[in-house]
Amino acid sequence: MIDRDEIRRVIIGRQRQMLSPEGRRRAAVLVPLYQTEGEFQILLIKRTEHLKTHGGQIAFPGGIWHPEDPNPTSTALREAHEEMGIRLQDVDVLGEVDDTATATSNFLITPVVGVIPFPYPFHLNGEEIADLLSLSLDILRDPEAFREETWEKEGGTVRVWVRREGPHIIWGATARILRHFGEILFGAQAGR
Repeated sequence: MIDRDEIRRVIIGRQRQMLSPEGRRRAAVLVPLYQTEGEFQILLIKRTEHLKTHGGQIAFPGGIWHPEDPNPTSTALREAHEEMGIRLQDVDVLGEVDDTATATSNFLITPVVGVIPFPYPFHLNGEEIADLLSLSLDILRDPEAFREETWEKEGGTVRVWVRREGPHIIWGATARILRHFGEILFGAQAGR
């Protein structure tokens, strides 16, 4: 079982890959972890259907960088507070992991990993969040936890990483971030 200090060491001890923001909208997401019964869980949100961007999708709390945000961590924490009521002082930030880009919405996303207390008194923004979903961090040990599929999208085909979790489909940038986070944490253990 991996602990908080080891996750922090792994994240800080590697060179984060940053992509050029040129032509993309900068954004950041919080990858919120929490512990229950000694095990880490990853908290995800289900976005409301009516949203113009990524409506109905499983995602991380987060959003677009604002000029007053000094760095991606500030963006991720501000957005998590606005969307879920997570107070900045309640997040133990473990570090930032590699940037990822979205194809259709043209975002450059920096994932920020942090641990929150559990249970937590969330105050969900009902305009943006329909539901919460938790995944065991342990599923990221399995290199087969996500699979690549070919989807028809906007008149063409695209390759996307996918995980089906009960009635939910985790795909796109969220699946890529989760898969990559698993490679960072457990790559050597899982023989990746």
